[in-house]
Amino acid sequence: MSPKKLKWGILGCAGIAKGSVIPGVQNSSLNEVYAIASRELDKAKKTAEERNIPVAYGSYKELLQDPSIDVVYIPLPNHLHKEWTIRAAQAGKHILCEKPLALNEAEATEMAEAAAEAGVYLSEAFMYRYHPRYDMIRDLISSGAIGEIRGIRGAFTFNNAGDINNVRYKKEWGGGSIYDVGCYPIHAARMLLGKEPVAATVNAFFSAEHGDVDMMASGLIEFDGSVALTFDCGMWAAFRNPLEILGTDGIIELPSAFVGSDNFYLIANGERKEIEVPNVNAYSLQADHLAHAIIHRSPLRFEPADAIHNMRVIDACLRSAREHIRVEL
Repeated sequence: MSPKKLKWGILGCAGIAKGSVIPGVQNSSLNEVYAIASRELDKAKKTAEERNIPVAYGSYKELLQDPSIDVVYIPLPNHLHKEWTIRAAQAGKHILCEKPLALNEAEATEMAEAAAEAGVYLSEAFMYRYHPRYDMIRDLISSGAIGEIRGIRGAFTFNNAGDINNVRYKKEWGGGSIYDVGCYPIHAARMLLGKEPVAATVNAFFSAEHGDVDMMASGLIEFDGSVALTFDCGMWAAFRNPLEILGTDGIIELPSAFVGSDNFYLIANGERKEIEVPNVNAYSLQADHLAHAIIHRSPLRFEPADAIHNMRVIDACLRSAREHIRVEL
């Protein structure tokens, strides 16, 4: 007998919710999207009709008061993550909060503490990490297929600079490329190396016409053992999202590391081999992982502490870029 599906409520009609997360949850095995809320009821009703969602609310508070909702997804602008995560936790809802979890490490810690106190699960929405290709990559690394890791190089850039009024360009709302896409290679390096950085040095281009947020940033994230991540991220550059893991005896290349489910490549022993991966939806896997933990009261694969650690690195990157200094962690 299959378990009852968990009912999800969506706080807001953000593009990431409508285009990726809602379809992912709807196509998952253990979940259904039951309700959506907006501060404009007509907007919520329109999205609900378009996405086949049964219930629409004209306020976030109303949605949180619905006792039938088990899980809340928060795709709101970054500066609202803390408030609505804590309010959702206090309402007894489990939470999937869009990345980055918060504006800083202190906020992330407060959010994690609120979830723990309420006895609910809190997960950060880094969907890419649930795709099986990352387990395959970790297995290759553990097997010694590329020898010892000497460095990681990652990037995530796109060009949205023409949309001047975009929330990504509001500094006080947590705008900027490090928050929006730089968090991905930072997280991936931490995950693949299995340890935390010791220092960060970042150079960034801040644009006055885009709210003085970092429109492009390049950084060096140092880890113990003389290993480092070199990365760049941007919102005013051509689209790309590669990741390269360099070892003493080989290289693992992901031409598209954070978007989609493309194959990757292993370069070793003079051969470049394409590694085929399952064509599965990482958003659906993300939702099912959280649901499985909730249903079985089992640990999350990535606890809130992981998000706190990632925010600590982001804090260091932003400080380094603003003050032109190397920041030790």
